[in-house]
Amino acid sequence: MRYRLAEVDLCDRTVREKTVRTELVDNFFGGSGLAFALLAEEGAPDVDPLGAENPLMFCSGLLTGSPVPTACKVSVVARSPQTGLYSESTFGGHWGRALRGTGYDGIAVRGAADEPCYLHMSSSGVQIHPAADLWGSDTFAAAEQLQSRWGDDAEVATIGPAGENRVPFAAVLAGGHRARAAGRTGMGAVMGAKQLKAVVVQGDERPEVCDPDAVRRVTGGLMSELQERTEMLRDFGTAGGMQTVEHNGDLPIQNWREGSWKEGAQLTSGQNISRSMLVDHYACFGCPIRCGKDMEVPCGEYAGTVSHGPEYETCAAFGSMICNDDPEVLMQATDLANRLGLDTISAGSVIAFAMECSEKGIIDREIPWGDPDVLIDLLGDIAHRRDLGEILSCGTRAAARRLGRRAREYAVDVKGLDVAYHDPRAFTSMGVNYATANRGGCHLEGLTYFVEGGAFSGEKIGMSQQWDPAGTEGKAELTVSMQNYLGTLNSLGLCKFLLRGGVGPKSIAEWLNAVTGTSLEGRELMQAGARTFDLKRLVNVALGVSRADDMLPPRLLSHPRPSGGARGRLPHLGRMLTEYYEVRGWSEEGIPEQESLAGTGLDASVLADLCERGVKS
Repeated sequence: MRYRLAEVDLCDRTVREKTVRTELVDNFFGGSGLAFALLAEEGAPDVDPLGAENPLMFCSGLLTGSPVPTACKVSVVARSPQTGLYSESTFGGHWGRALRGTGYDGIAVRGAADEPCYLHMSSSGVQIHPAADLWGSDTFAAAEQLQSRWGDDAEVATIGPAGENRVPFAAVLAGGHRARAAGRTGMGAVMGAKQLKAVVVQGDERPEVCDPDAVRRVTGGLMSELQERTEMLRDFGTAGGMQTVEHNGDLPIQNWREGSWKEGAQLTSGQNISRSMLVDHYACFGCPIRCGKDMEVPCGEYAGTVSHGPEYETCAAFGSMICNDDPEVLMQATDLANRLGLDTISAGSVIAFAMECSEKGIIDREIPWGDPDVLIDLLGDIAHRRDLGEILSCGTRAAARRLGRRAREYAVDVKGLDVAYHDPRAFTSMGVNYATANRGGCHLEGLTYFVEGGAFSGEKIGMSQQWDPAGTEGKAELTVSMQNYLGTLNSLGLCKFLLRGGVGPKSIAEWLNAVTGTSLEGRELMQAGARTFDLKRLVNVALGVSRADDMLPPRLLSHPRPSGGARGRLPHLGRMLTEYYEVRGWSEEGIPEQESLAGTGLDASVLADLCERGVKS
């Protein structure tokens, strides 16, 4: 399997081509898995996340752009300015298909430009262009200008003012107003530090397919079932789950301290928002689900324009977390955050944190719960790092450190990444997932609540037992298995909503074999996921990560929800964590064994160095 990388140095304005060693592609596929393998070979350098030396990689999945369902994903990988860890963020849409259409599979950007620039990539190569006229524009305006310059078939990934101002949780947005975001961990800030406004890809080549007839055969039978099982996503997007999540006690309310928000969840649900604002449905490349929603912005500066409808996480961020039940304000805030280039999860988290700190007298400014003007003003202040927004723009953990006076008690993050909006007090497996997820408080590394809540059968990953959502039995093994499976999906460039359609490793292996000519089985895919997860951990172990970092914040570990579907529950993390390390084969301090990565194409001395650095840390 071949993987072609364009290496761009913004300091000396040179472009080189690199073909990744076959052993690495065979073992880590593409996406973030392969990116971390390349980082490991470089020794995972201890660089300034906002320094020129921080490598920034856009890596398509091995199946991205191929004719299998949802094959659209691209991972953006660098050292995160929000967490200090080597991390990743992933987006869909059509950018990945266009990237592979250039004949390249990924881009590695090094150095920093002297002045704002953007990259244009086609089958003719990569060119660096000035972007002074784009600097300061929002993500939608920048995408529109670049498409008008290069044509409608150009796909644009860009940053907004938040990235330019190096907000540590700035996002990279692709697709213009049909925004698909690499939202988490601050990859937009890394672009801003490099003065890289955008990456434009333009190509119509198709990835080579070994056996097109086999592709049609192994995917065709699943299409109708996939569409049927994802009907709610098609009709209402991820926001269609708001009321179910609230009923289960899984929805974070008022900075994670309350238990019930029934009426608010109904008002801010995808079903209710769609009634008055829905314009159209749209899909990422190769996706039969069509969960994307075009909606009309009802109020504010951009009233009347069409924008990407809020996802579930954004409904929680600008809804339940801050006690705003006005769907019009929610849509306005969603549009603004996307234009500014902010991760909505971290933005909602830090604003809810500020509201509670104001209530407790830690912040000497009135920031009322649910106030729409405060919400909109703070989003702008954060993106432009002005007034109180300068402190909040640092992220919840860093802001709490600066504010002092018990502020840490109200910050809900893991390893510096704000916890995604699924409560481990509702499904306790999410507690050990958040604690061990390589990028911090990330739900997408495990999605174990899909299994505990019945949306995905554990039998697909070889587990037949039933799980008590409030218990600890079997949760470590479940978490390991789901992290392994989802890591493989990420490396292949496939959407995790395939789980909603009941697609398991056996089917994915058949897709991979048909496209690439390999002969893997489902269990071998799971093994690839395990070694990828171990490698990501080992890279960050070299930066000092250990068991001491695998913790939940006090609010989720010690404060039960007072009402609702998860009333009175707490995750017993210590027991689950010990079992988790045993299942993974890690040491008691949470360090992977070097032997688990033997035979992957990585030099033994590289792995030994990463382990040794971690032990010394």
